[in-house]
Amino acid sequence: MTAPGPVVTQDYATADLDAGPRPRNTAEGNAFTRFIGRTPVHVAIIAICLIWIIPTIALLVSSFRESQAVANSGWWTALTPPFEFTVDNYQRVLDTNNLGQSFVNSLFVTIPATVIPIFVAAFAAYAFAWMDFPGRGVLFMFVVGLLVIPLQSALIPVLQLFTSVRIGDQSLNGTFLAIWLAHTGFGLPFAIYLLRNFFGALPREMFESAYIDGASPVTAFFRLALPTSVPALAALAIFQFMWVWNDLLIALIYLGGTPSVAPLTVTIANLVGSLGQAQHLLTAAAFISMILPLIVFFTLQRYFVRGILGGSVKG
Repeated sequence: MTAPGPVVTQDYATADLDAGPRPRNTAEGNAFTRFIGRTPVHVAIIAICLIWIIPTIALLVSSFRESQAVANSGWWTALTPPFEFTVDNYQRVLDTNNLGQSFVNSLFVTIPATVIPIFVAAFAAYAFAWMDFPGRGVLFMFVVGLLVIPLQSALIPVLQLFTSVRIGDQSLNGTFLAIWLAHTGFGLPFAIYLLRNFFGALPREMFESAYIDGASPVTAFFRLALPTSVPALAALAIFQFMWVWNDLLIALIYLGGTPSVAPLTVTIANLVGSLGQAQHLLTAAAFISMILPLIVFFTLQRYFVRGILGGSVKG
């Protein structure tokens, strides 16, 4: 029998100290690395946002300055003491330049010119996506081909058509119906293309189950396709609303510049004379015209990205 050897003991605290520094936690290291890697992207995004927002801030500041200050100094000088701001520009624009009536006219033009093409395009896009009929592919390619045709090439033919069509003693041109039809025709190709791709990405099993349960194509459209396509409809509504609200050319051609029917864009364009006078009023009027589009965009912006991605990369 051998004698037991000596018992070896170890001071664990000393062993830990002698082992050197512990390695960094892997998760913390990866998070730090990702943060450093994304820093250039964050800086670029912040820079782009500043570039986009500075003109809006300049417009807002200039709208509260007197005409002499606007003509003699930059807008940034108003941000240093002594602060000299006034609301006279807004009062003059609203009281003496018929801007209130023009705002109502723009609403009366924009709301139907946004709803009508979306409603018509939804029917057409559903048919292209889920209904079989002769020439479906060729007709859809023709609609997509209309996207590359500049609308300026159709202004004169459409104007001649509206002038020849008469409602009672008045031609169709110069009425709200004319500009509704014009914006509907010009906006339909993009609307059909966007919604068709989104409708085509919906699950086929959903529609097959509805048809087995006895649903008609109309029921499937209103009960399934429309409720599940809210992001695409909202994104399209933003595009169409912005386009119609900011339009000057089509409104000036098919509606005219008379105060009873002139929208905001036409009235604002008439604020500044041929010699450039009344520029200080232009900033106030332009900022008033921006308020409603901003409200619409921020109200529907949570659907915007989902709708654009669904209509562009799916289907």
